[in-house]
Order: sequence, then C-alpha cells, then structure tokens
Amino acid sequence: PRPILDMSYSRHFLDFQGSSIPSSMKKLVVTKLSQNFREAVTLRQDSPVPLPGDGDLLVRNRFVGINASDINYSAGRYDASVKPPFDIGFEGVGDVVALGLSASADYTVGQAVAYLKAGSFAEYTVVPAKQAVPLPSVKPEFLTLMVSGATAYISLKELGELSEGKKVLVTAAAGGTGQFAVQLAKAAKCHVIGTCSSDEKGGFLKSIGCDRTINYKTENVESVLRKDYPEGVDIVYESVGGKMFDLALNSLATKGRLIVIGFIAGYQNPTGLQPIKAELLPAKLLKKSASIRGFFLNHYLSEYKMALKHLLKMYERGDLVCEVDCGDMSPEGKFTGLESVFRAVDYMYMGKNIGKIVVELPHSVNSKL
Repeated sequence: PRPILDMSYSRHFLDFQGSSIPSSMKKLVVTKLSQNFREAVTLRQDSPVPLPGDGDLLVRNRFVGINASDINYSAGRYDASVKPPFDIGFEGVGDVVALGLSASADYTVGQAVAYLKAGSFAEYTVVPAKQAVPLPSVKPEFLTLMVSGATAYISLKELGELSEGKKVLVTAAAGGTGQFAVQLAKAAKCHVIGTCSSDEKGGFLKSIGCDRTINYKTENVESVLRKDYPEGVDIVYESVGGKMFDLALNSLATKGRLIVIGFIAGYQNPTGLQPIKAELLPAKLLKKSASIRGFFLNHYLSEYKMALKHLLKMYERGDLVCEVDCGDMSPEGKFTGLESVFRAVDYMYMGKNIGKIVVELPHSVNSKL
C-alpha cells in the first residue's frame, strides 16, 4: 500500500477522535443474483477494512441511502458482466478517518463528505477524493441529494424542458426522488400534480407546493386526470411502471414528454417488469407528437457535480425540503445498523416511506489508545 496519513505502525491506525479503526468490519455483499433482496444479499461480519490508496479517502459511513436501484443491482439487471460476490449500496455520508497523501491536498481527517459509489453498505468505504463531495456537517438530509435529488434535477433539466405554466405529473411523488421532482417543477413555476398512496403523503406533498394530489387508493387517477386536465399534461416524471405508466402515457398532452426514471412496481418480479400496453405505443406517440425518454443517472455524470452544487445551495438557502424517512414509523422502529438495510428495502416496497429512506450506522468510539 502507498503512504497513508494517520496510520500507526500496528495493524490499526488512528482516526481523528483518537479511537482505533478496527482491522475488520461488517458489510453487505451480493452472494447470488436474485430479485429477492434478502436472498441475494449476505451480511458479512468480518470483512477487512479497506486501505485508501494515494488519491483516496477512507470514509466511516454514518448514513446510507436506500434506492430502488439496489434491487436491480442485486438481481444482476444493470451489468451482466458483474458476477457475485460484489459489494452493494450506492451512496453514503460520513467522516473521513484516513486518507492517502495526494488526497490530503484537498481533504483532512475529520471532514464530513458524501459520495456516490458502489459499496456504501459497509461500515467503512474507500472513496476516490475526486468523487467525494465535501459537506458542512454529517446530516442525513445531504444524502437525499446524492442519487434522488440529482436524478430529479438532471432529468428534468435535460429531458423535461420545464417552463412556466407547464403541467407536470409526478408519480410516487412523496418518495425519495418524487419529492424533488415536485419542488423543482414548482421552482420552475409549473403546475404540479402528484400521485401518492395515503392522505398523510398528500398532506406532505401540499406542504412542499404540490398543486393537486391524487391518492390512488381512494381516487381514480385516470378519471381525475381526464376531468381536471382535459388537454393533458406536458411532462410526466414516472417511476412506477405497469398500469401507472399506461395511465401517464394516455394523459400526455400534444408534444408531451414522459420521463422514465424507474418502474418499481415490477422490480420484485423475475423479469423486473410489469406488463404495459405497448402495442399501440407508436400510434399514441405519433397522434400527439409525444415522446418517451429514459433516464439513468450513470449516463449523466458529466452534469453531476453541477447539479449537486445547485441542490446544496438551494437546501442551504432554505428553498428545498429534503425529507428523510429513517423508519421511525416502521413496525420494528428506526433503521439502525447494516442489519436493518433488509427491513428498509421491504419498507420501500410496501410504499410506506415519505421522503428518502435512510439507514443510520451508529459508531461507538473506542477509548483512546
């Protein structure tokens, strides 16, 4: 290994609070490909703590984010060439506890950072300094911006062509990324409609500026759209798939745009998809000069730093609500520790969350050496 700052000469090295960093840690590993997250993923108790290279940071994770993508990744849907075992988890917020020599030009031990990188479901993660985002403090709210906020910001900017007065429909609007689509569309002076599954979620959506909420458990989405928006909607931010996709497609206005950022309704099926009525798709698009665009964050990483900077500024100015759901209302309580990632994924599938689901990784500081 190349030189690492803050290393003692033993197998342990010191972190900034003077406690020892252990030689082993817990982490989650995909050990077989399956759409059932619990079957695919194993909690390893004694993985070696990785050592940062010259341009790297060693981050002690304090909060990790749950994404629908975790299921697709552990089911092997993103990259067929990746074979188990492999690390999982896409984003984390934590403290820098050690770093390589050249990384120390920009970072110091004790600094709060966020990052977007596979392998965050672990107590410690090595993050290239170039990929880290310095933060004013370690707060779960910052985690909401890494994947969920950036997805909403970049997709709406690049594909949505938002402008004042446009009608924007956001499906799963009270979820991790939906909350940002609602707020960013409102900031662009659009009229925003959000679908959700409870009155409590509807109340949250109104609080962040949603003009019309539709509780699909008690209202017929299709009837509401047809009655209240006879001309159709201009932009749809769609993450549900299946029947909701069909509804959204049918409700597009002339020259309407449907942005697909996911299709969570089908992620637990073997194929990952719920059937849609696609046979009439060419005719429907042609009839309205409408378009469907897919959005996958990895293809827009050139825009990522700019998007994050913008979102962080909005949050710090108080112009952006970053709602976090740590599972306090879930049957077994708050999501604490890597063991609870499994529960958090189940909770996401039950559609119970308001905002971004976040798991806290508590750290007990050992006595000074």
